[in-house]
Amino acid sequence: MDFSSLFQKKNAPLIGLDISSSGIKLVELSDAGKGMLRLERYASEPLPRGAVADGNIDNIEQVSEAVRRVWKKSGTRARLAVLGMPPASVITKKIVLAGGLSEDELELQVENEASQYIPFALEEVSLDFDVIGPLQNSLEDVEVLLAASRKEKVEDRVAVAEAAGLKPKIMDIESYAARAALGRVMELLPQGGQGQIVALFQIGAQITHISVLLDGQPLYEREQPFGGNQLTQDIVRTYGMAQEEAENRKRTGDLPEGYERELLEPFLESAALEVTRAIQFFFTSTPYTRIDQIYLAGGCATIPGLVDIVASRTKVSTAVVSPFQGMQLGTSVREKQLRADAPAYLVACGLAMRRFD
Repeated sequence: MDFSSLFQKKNAPLIGLDISSSGIKLVELSDAGKGMLRLERYASEPLPRGAVADGNIDNIEQVSEAVRRVWKKSGTRARLAVLGMPPASVITKKIVLAGGLSEDELELQVENEASQYIPFALEEVSLDFDVIGPLQNSLEDVEVLLAASRKEKVEDRVAVAEAAGLKPKIMDIESYAARAALGRVMELLPQGGQGQIVALFQIGAQITHISVLLDGQPLYEREQPFGGNQLTQDIVRTYGMAQEEAENRKRTGDLPEGYERELLEPFLESAALEVTRAIQFFFTSTPYTRIDQIYLAGGCATIPGLVDIVASRTKVSTAVVSPFQGMQLGTSVREKQLRADAPAYLVACGLAMRRFD
């Protein structure tokens, strides 16, 4: 398995499978007709601590068992899967090549160019490329996007899926999948959100991934070591709970009196500070001096008070993003529960959307 299917068009029944440090998320979409999508199923399953760390799968058996459980829990029959690679595990680069090359000539040129940007021997990497189109200021040349990752990292994810009885068909990049899901939501806005500079903050368990986009194209991306696990660990230490209980009660709000003042409010302040700092880094690292809209995603996005404090500190319109906005819902999907769960499924939704590319 390599990246040869990263940019290919697929329309077979597929499930999007997002593997993160905190758990597995699965999404299955279908075509509802007239340009509409339907959310057929979604499900999640937690992972033991340390099974996935820093984007690396450290315990294939534990992760494959979780994938098997989430597949069964979802009720899907689809076994073809789209998987995502963490952005930090993938090198992407836009290069310029001469136009009019044959497929074989283009592949040879890409390999020659790739050796300049990839700090590994080519036989150690999975490599793919996509011709974006003619260069604006030189129509005789074409712009090509290449993507490469260490084979062992790709093969670990493939091994997990296969051990769970699934067949990996496409290997995508998690940040690309998130942008695709957000792009579909942006299309529902007036003028499709054209001309707006949008900052997407995906607040995960340990890492916050920041993407700043203009008309769907990334202007700036980075990761910061901040996530919801900080609040979970505060709950564990303060109330003497087990990790799983602390995580569950954090989501339901079923915590002792004083939790909001002692733990939640400081965490929200820290989160708002991280967002503000990231925006300042964007301003100082690029020629841009404004952000029109902030979107929050990830498991922490729906924590009460987070949207308000981020909007207050940044003075920018802020909202929680639901990747399923505007979709029809399958009979097994509970709408009320989906509202709470949806922001954590941005990547899984984007992966599942590859079915319709």
